[in-house]
Amino acid sequence: MTGVGPVGVGLIGAGNISKQYLGTLTRLSDVKVLFVADLDVERAAEQASQFEVPRSGTVAELLADPEVEIVVNLTIPAAHAEVAMQALRAGKHVWTEKPLALDRESGRALLEEADRRGLRVSAAPDTFLGPGLQTVRRAVDDGSIGDPLTALVLFQTGGPERWHPSPAFFYAPGGGPLFDMGPYYLTTLVQVFGPVRSVYAIGSTSHPSRTVATGPLAGQTIPVEIPSHISALLEFESGASAQTVFSFQSHLERVGFVEIAGTDGVLTAPDPNMFGGDVLIRAGGEERTVPTEFAWQRGVGVLDLARSIRAGVPERASGRLGFHVLDVMVSIAESAEQHAPVTVESTVERPAPVPADWDPSAATL
Repeated sequence: MTGVGPVGVGLIGAGNISKQYLGTLTRLSDVKVLFVADLDVERAAEQASQFEVPRSGTVAELLADPEVEIVVNLTIPAAHAEVAMQALRAGKHVWTEKPLALDRESGRALLEEADRRGLRVSAAPDTFLGPGLQTVRRAVDDGSIGDPLTALVLFQTGGPERWHPSPAFFYAPGGGPLFDMGPYYLTTLVQVFGPVRSVYAIGSTSHPSRTVATGPLAGQTIPVEIPSHISALLEFESGASAQTVFSFQSHLERVGFVEIAGTDGVLTAPDPNMFGGDVLIRAGGEERTVPTEFAWQRGVGVLDLARSIRAGVPERASGRLGFHVLDVMVSIAESAEQHAPVTVESTVERPAPVPADWDPSAATL
């Protein structure tokens, strides 16, 4: 491994989401995608060829490649912790898709292993690095709505089996609306309010199974092993609070809704699953809209990690942020099961905001 120049990157997992990552990472000057690996080596080769990545093959071959400094872990949620641990033990830094792990023990073990080896674990989502949510962060920090006090979060759909060709993992442990979509919204809330202190939640399951609607598995029935609806009340260490709904059982779709109320106004954020969008601020009897756009998709978090490694500074989408969000989600699930409030034991500092002139395309290394 080198300590100068573009950072070598290898992807594990050549599924649907890899196209977004490869479409971003192969256009950036500060990283160099060198390898795509997958259990299905033919699929890995196909993705590598499409995006002109020089090497493809097995996970073992990728981990043995001395030029790969960061492993981008795009496996299914149930494999996130295991694959990330393999990468750390091979001496690689890790960027992992959300969630960091499925349980606190596995997530904590990753952070400890990284610390022992002098490596970094970073975790999705990276959408909060985009101008949409960074505009929200700056507006709150600048006092545009006064002191932030409360938030309302809504994510409600009928379920991903309507559009995803292989949706079984959404309804297995580690999936569901909480673990699948929760990281986007909860990360956004931590950006605004800081760490969560406690949660109280209620869950439900509308149907014991779902039917795949599209693709080669259309008509196949899949079991629902997790709550398909979670409502949770969050208390933050700051004393602020948030009401959240994460649902795969709504016949009325409401997605991307985050409203933050303060002492002097209210702010409506863009969809946390996106990088841009309109920020609506109502304060002082006036209403203004701040439109934002972003030319990049998933993968800019890997870039921030790469630049942070070279500069010796903390990355923004850190493993500790990912672990705190994981801890919050596990606590919500436990609260819904126990019908009791749960204290969130972990904490985290809000990451530094992204500079307003941040340019992913710039060659800085």
